[in-house]
Amino acid sequence: MNCDRVAIVTRAEDGLWLAIATSGSVTAHRCTDPTEAVRILSEAPAGATLLGVDDAPEAWREPCGPEAATWPGATSAPLLVARIDPALLAAEAHAFSEAHPGTTPAEAHARQMAMALLALSEEGALPDLLAATSAPVLGADHALDLRRALPATLEPPRLRDDCFAMPQGVDWVPVDEALSRLRQALIPVAGIETCATADAGGRILAEPCRARRSNPPSPNSAVDGYGFAHAATGAGPQRLPLVDGRAAAGQPYGQPVPEGAAIRILTGAILPEGVDTVVLEEDTASDGASVVFDGPVKPRANTRKAGEDVAEGDMALQAGQRLRAPDLALLSALGIAEVAVHRRLRVGVLSTGDEIVPSPDLPAQPHQIWDANRPMLLRLAEGWGYAPVDLGHVGDDPREIERRLNDGAELADVILTSGGASAGDEDHVSALLSSRGTLSSWRIALKPGRPLALATWQGAPVFGLPGNPVAALVCALIFARPALSLMAGASWVEPMGFDVPAAFSKSKKPGRREYLRARLNASGAAEVFASEGSGRISGLSWATGLVELSDGPITVEPGTPVRFLPYAGFGI
Repeated sequence: MNCDRVAIVTRAEDGLWLAIATSGSVTAHRCTDPTEAVRILSEAPAGATLLGVDDAPEAWREPCGPEAATWPGATSAPLLVARIDPALLAAEAHAFSEAHPGTTPAEAHARQMAMALLALSEEGALPDLLAATSAPVLGADHALDLRRALPATLEPPRLRDDCFAMPQGVDWVPVDEALSRLRQALIPVAGIETCATADAGGRILAEPCRARRSNPPSPNSAVDGYGFAHAATGAGPQRLPLVDGRAAAGQPYGQPVPEGAAIRILTGAILPEGVDTVVLEEDTASDGASVVFDGPVKPRANTRKAGEDVAEGDMALQAGQRLRAPDLALLSALGIAEVAVHRRLRVGVLSTGDEIVPSPDLPAQPHQIWDANRPMLLRLAEGWGYAPVDLGHVGDDPREIERRLNDGAELADVILTSGGASAGDEDHVSALLSSRGTLSSWRIALKPGRPLALATWQGAPVFGLPGNPVAALVCALIFARPALSLMAGASWVEPMGFDVPAAFSKSKKPGRREYLRARLNASGAAEVFASEGSGRISGLSWATGLVELSDGPITVEPGTPVRFLPYAGFGI
């Protein structure tokens, strides 16, 4: 059916939100329970209505009255009640909330879903959607159609210019507080597109995926053996005649098995009608005409129930999941051929400084160094699953830096710069960002990497990393990695680490968190690079991770437990 209005009910902590979409308008109402929601709906102008609810439609039969019908089953009624999943449009609802301060997530979800379904109805596409959706959640297979009905929200909003501003009077920031503030300041900025499941490795789901059908789809055998009806057997020796033929995976036995008879069955074969139990082949003897085994056999032994892994309509993967090889296996097994994913986050990388030579192919004078940061940061971005955008190198020329930042804002979603992030005479990146009024120079209680410049440039977030490669890597791993993950549409990620005994001695004063280049020796203890100097780039390659020393005073002796953060835990 096509409808005159769409009503969507979503649950909030303090009740329900009801959004009613009619041609040209959407209204939202806070309700205490289904009865109040139906009363409000009945007071609005009537017409053929689709009511989407985020729980079982059958629970709404009584408050909706005798004219209501439920989907799946019915596809047309004066009031058709269907189960919906508001998370199908989670990114769009988030964007709506950002654009309309004060809107709760539940209200935004209800409004967006109501507008999308009404738009499809006005296009005449709703009957096809009702007929084609295979899962018991309306639109679960057609999130792209829903999303296309909301073109204005396909791209999330850009960050506010003041999103990185520190409260007045805050100067020296501990690492944990800096991470918390950074997390609160950011939102997903990558748009949404569809992708074939087979090509979706490393991509980030933009919507939850529900099973199109159960896995396994039918009861089947877990072993090679003989299948029969349990009711026909008992204790002691059993002899059952065998039917002609067998059941195998992909080759079902198309006839009922009479009670008191058995059938040869192989692993993965659908249980024929009349079979509910399988005895393991190793526990039997057969002459081809009958099978002998000792009873009793437990009911439903060696069988798999339909949907015992995942039932039809169950949530398979949540939005924000970065798809791994096992995830692709699950999606394919559930019949999901396409998924909605976030567009790969475009990460621009720009290095600055007159002392930098952009490529080892070019000669370097004694006062110059080859660019180490740009290839390192580009590879980090690529290894984390993003689309690296090489913005090149620029000297200490404010006009050229401005031009490159303009390019970055157009070509990338986020910009990483190295060098020029402090407040010195030649730190032109921070000076330029400051002149635009968006710069927040975070002095973080961190070694190495104390200065971290954060700003926006034409709406694109800019991370001004230190020019020193050791400090640049530490800041990229500790700050940029979780920030990029969140902006890409995934969750905020924490480094994975574990405690190991130290193989070094060190005394540390309170006030700053320290990260030491380290690796594990043959006995599993952490040894650190011989020099803590941040100019020793070779220590980055020598190391296999970092030792994290907390903010307080610490005295480390050989054998003292220390926290080791392997490079692999940072995704590198």
